[in-house]
Amino acid sequence: MSRYYVGVDVGTASVRAALATRDGHITHTAEEPVNIWEPCADHYEQSSEDIWSKCCRTVKRVTQDVDVESVRGIGFDATCSLVALDRHFQPVAVNHTGVRERNVLMWMDHRAAEQASRITATKHRVLQGVGGVMSPEMQPPKLLWLKENLRETCWKEAAHFFDLPDFLSWKATGSLCRSLCTLVCKWTYSPSDGWDDSFWSAIGLEDLMENSYSKIGQQACCPGAPVGRGLTAAAAADLGLIQGTAVGASLIDAHAGGLGLMGADVTGHHLPCEHRPVSSRMALICGTSSCHMAVSTQPLFVPGVWGPYLSAMLPGLWLNEGGQSATGRLVEHVVRGHAAYRQLEEQAERSGKQVYSYLNAHLESMSADAVQLEQLTARLHVWPDFHGNRSPLADQTARGAVVGLTLSQTLDDLALLYLATLQAIALGTRHIIDAMRAAGHDITTLFLCGGLSKNALFVQTHANTTGDCTHVCITDLRRRHPHVITLHTESEH
Repeated sequence: MSRYYVGVDVGTASVRAALATRDGHITHTAEEPVNIWEPCADHYEQSSEDIWSKCCRTVKRVTQDVDVESVRGIGFDATCSLVALDRHFQPVAVNHTGVRERNVLMWMDHRAAEQASRITATKHRVLQGVGGVMSPEMQPPKLLWLKENLRETCWKEAAHFFDLPDFLSWKATGSLCRSLCTLVCKWTYSPSDGWDDSFWSAIGLEDLMENSYSKIGQQACCPGAPVGRGLTAAAAADLGLIQGTAVGASLIDAHAGGLGLMGADVTGHHLPCEHRPVSSRMALICGTSSCHMAVSTQPLFVPGVWGPYLSAMLPGLWLNEGGQSATGRLVEHVVRGHAAYRQLEEQAERSGKQVYSYLNAHLESMSADAVQLEQLTARLHVWPDFHGNRSPLADQTARGAVVGLTLSQTLDDLALLYLATLQAIALGTRHIIDAMRAAGHDITTLFLCGGLSKNALFVQTHANTTGDCTHVCITDLRRRHPHVITLHTESEH
């Protein structure tokens, strides 16, 4: 009998599932959108029940043509969002309106910026492992916000706080064991020492220490390790699988992408990293936001960059994680918000192209060659921190800016603003690479995956911007031996 495995990827805006053979070939995929609520600026909420239902629908779709007895395992990854449940494991509202369905504080929710600043001001030793600055995208400031703002509702009712990947593992198995990937990267947990009592006391969350940290996790395991006794009867019924099917400990979505890129087989592509350790690679997972992953054999402390985290992605290796809080979302914001967007939509539809493919072609028509295309924005500049700067400035109060605007609002102007935004994002990646190399990382090759890696101009702009210090590769993780496209700077063509 053939053996199959299911992977479930919960991103910011959708759930994706894939059915893979034992040797890694993807046979079926499915995708379902998930709901996002934005009740006010910097507040982003989701529903754990909605997310689980979409997981179930996608898994049923990818397994509908195979004997479910042949599905031997399932694993989940998800965004590092915060899930609140009561003692009966029912949703608890994370909002002032008391809507229980909305029980997830999304990773990109920045309502806890002030709490994050106060935690940074403590200068506690655990901050050394997050680049010296606590981000509102991590869980301690979110928890502190809930205590200070929803004390009589959420804080008193909640008996369990999960990272979303761990919620999915629990939902599937009934096990409360957490993944080291989530606890180490987003909760300040130490693989060797566990929770630091002095940290939680210092920031005013000493009540989480009760009952040996039962609310946030008493047990941890390595990513991919078997969880519980596999699927429970209820979860198996929901997913359309067999009770007892093995479940692997979860990963944060970006880290799952990083794992795939670090392991990509590039034999024969003549890359600088081909005969070198994985520590010569940087994985750039670029979607709604972007994460920049690099590993090392020894801990490297990079100011403004998260980590070093031991065994959070690859066993025995230290992970540093840079990032940009808004990349795909920023591009969409800039393009959709422009006065010429409606015209762009109409022309793209008439040409049979997707909006961004049309914009890329339009920019090519505005320039004689690739070098001239780069120079089209010589008088137009974007500072891309519209949702703060995650790395390496680690300043979530930073804001974006555009310099060089005129009164013109034509399709040409939209195309130029789009190009300037791509260039700004690429320069942000270069800023992160430079900071990590200065701290001791030996990065020679940049690997890209995620939605933005499908945009040829986005990838080429990264090659042009980082090409004097790295090679840039796009990998298709749907293949057992990923297809690799190598890009060089325009000056090397």
